[in-house]
Amino acid sequence: MIVIAHLSDVHLDGDRRAADRTRAVMEYLDALPHDLDAVLVSGDIADHAEDAEYEEAAKLLRSRHPLVVCPGNHDERAAFRRGLLGERSGSTGPVDQVLRGEGFALAVCDSSVPGEHHGFLEESTLAWLDGVLTDTPPQVPVLVAFHHPPVPLQTPYVDEIRQFGEERLAALVERHPHLTAFLCGHAHTAAATTFAGRPVLVAPGVVSTLRLPWEAPTGSSEHVHLDEPPAVAFHVLGDDGRLTTHYRVVAARR
Repeated sequence: MIVIAHLSDVHLDGDRRAADRTRAVMEYLDALPHDLDAVLVSGDIADHAEDAEYEEAAKLLRSRHPLVVCPGNHDERAAFRRGLLGERSGSTGPVDQVLRGEGFALAVCDSSVPGEHHGFLEESTLAWLDGVLTDTPPQVPVLVAFHHPPVPLQTPYVDEIRQFGEERLAALVERHPHLTAFLCGHAHTAAATTFAGRPVLVAPGVVSTLRLPWEAPTGSSEHVHLDEPPAVAFHVLGDDGRLTTHYRVVAARR
């Protein structure tokens, strides 16, 4: 059995609230009585992409489990690389990473678009992902992660800035049957749908929860719900190949 913990949208901004909520989730994961195969943090790490925010993230986003972090639309690639990957090159290219574990691979793609809030996978990222899938034996499941969902979630204020150009990703999926699921964030709400015949599993937000259109009072300023606790997803790949996702709320420090 493979278990991957998935959190997203911590939006660290130097304020105690975001830090406490992130710390609560990470401490919860570290205190689990069993080892996890991976911990995924799917974007919007820093709220303003400032170096100090990434310094805070580097201290908070530590785990006794294998951990991988990808950028979101609030992140900036060069600052992300400096603060979280220890790179000094100043590269603004996509931050694409792969975590290989026992019996699975987690391909983490950078769907951010510099200076914009919507998502798009660059051609270099698609080529990189194609290579990861090709190099992974067909009996080994590959989960693909990025920040932006590649499909509408029926939440207009998120769907306007979702991942676009998704038809290129769908064409890639057809060539690789062992691509098992897509994991993403961005929506600040737990959600599940499908894309190109695969599950799309959206992590809840850590810093806040987004009200759905039928929950929100009138006015775009009321879409964000700050009182809901942070939460985390657990994606479980069983020995039979079945993928199951569980969601857990985590008590944040006051």
